[in-house]
Amino acid sequence: MPVQRISCPDKEIVLIGTAHVSKQSVEEVKKVIETEQPSAVCVELCQARYESIVDHERWKNMDIIRIIKERKAVLLLVNLVLSSVQGRLARQFGVNPGQEMLQAIESAGKTGAALVLADRNIQTTFVRVWRSLGLFNKLKLFFLLVMSIFDDEELSEEDLEKLKTEDMLTMALSDFSASFPQLKKVLVDERDKYLAQKIKEAPGPKVIAVVGAGHLPGIMENITKNHDLDELASLPPRSVVSKVLGWTIPLIILGIIVSTFTIDKSLGKEQVTLWILWNGSLAALGTILTLGHPLSAAAAFVAAPITSLNPLLAAGWFAGLSEAYLRRPSVEDFERLPADIFTLKGFWRNKVTHILLVVAAANLGSVAGTFIGGADVLRLFFKMLAG
Repeated sequence: MPVQRISCPDKEIVLIGTAHVSKQSVEEVKKVIETEQPSAVCVELCQARYESIVDHERWKNMDIIRIIKERKAVLLLVNLVLSSVQGRLARQFGVNPGQEMLQAIESAGKTGAALVLADRNIQTTFVRVWRSLGLFNKLKLFFLLVMSIFDDEELSEEDLEKLKTEDMLTMALSDFSASFPQLKKVLVDERDKYLAQKIKEAPGPKVIAVVGAGHLPGIMENITKNHDLDELASLPPRSVVSKVLGWTIPLIILGIIVSTFTIDKSLGKEQVTLWILWNGSLAALGTILTLGHPLSAAAAFVAAPITSLNPLLAAGWFAGLSEAYLRRPSVEDFERLPADIFTLKGFWRNKVTHILLVVAAANLGSVAGTFIGGADVLRLFFKMLAG
């Protein structure tokens, strides 16, 4: 396991590159920290990930309705999917991914070293990844992540080698990253710069940083440079093109329907009917396929034709809120969540994750309904012009 030393004018930095499923990494982290007696220990965690590994009771305080209202349902689902991948690793190797970070936290406490959470907020990273993709690639990425729930195969030798040089977030998206280089920029390059700056700013004359081995080259390259943490942690605005298209397409569809009504009311009514049926039916179908409550499917059906014309709304929010009110998770659901996300049956059975699946499925159905319904609206419009 690589250990690198860097001498700066005012401090010595010791970088420990870890393999995230290695018992040897855990033992080495403990040995190095307790031998070196550093003034600060930096770990490759943000506040949210730190809380997730040290506070096993955090699920009990989760408000699923607030999460849906704050538009964080899909983000939470992605986090839980990644956690389920970690669960399979734990079963295969007998060690929890991230155990070396827990050891670093424990050893920092024992030696009296300041603990520095050196990684960028995971939500910021996800948002920056999401906004770097187009609509088709967003759907593909989400599909790949959700399908990973159904993958219960053990890791191959190639995967084992990846775990020696990649962190969990990068590995989970590695196949997708190979096709889309911009993901590497967000997942690896930007985080290398962020980690390097946080490590450099850690207090005291001797700093130990515990990071995934894959980050070592990037950190060493960037440790002598200055980086703007606020800029790296900022949420990039949506592109002008996406904003324009988000409002232009609904306005075009509405304009076409209104124009059709002024010439041929029967065709206009048919356009409206097809728009409602495609949007509502496919959003409801997504809800039904995830075994959502019939009233949640009805909520998706009613909401989708309207939300598809308003970029600020989503059919999944209404289906999810309905599901949350009708099948409100119990305390037991939240208590079981850490274990349930490790199995397909548990992921499907737990009311918390089930609500998140309803949100995602209704949204995907609504997106499909928008494309198909919009195509039918155009077809009838051109039919009218041709006739």
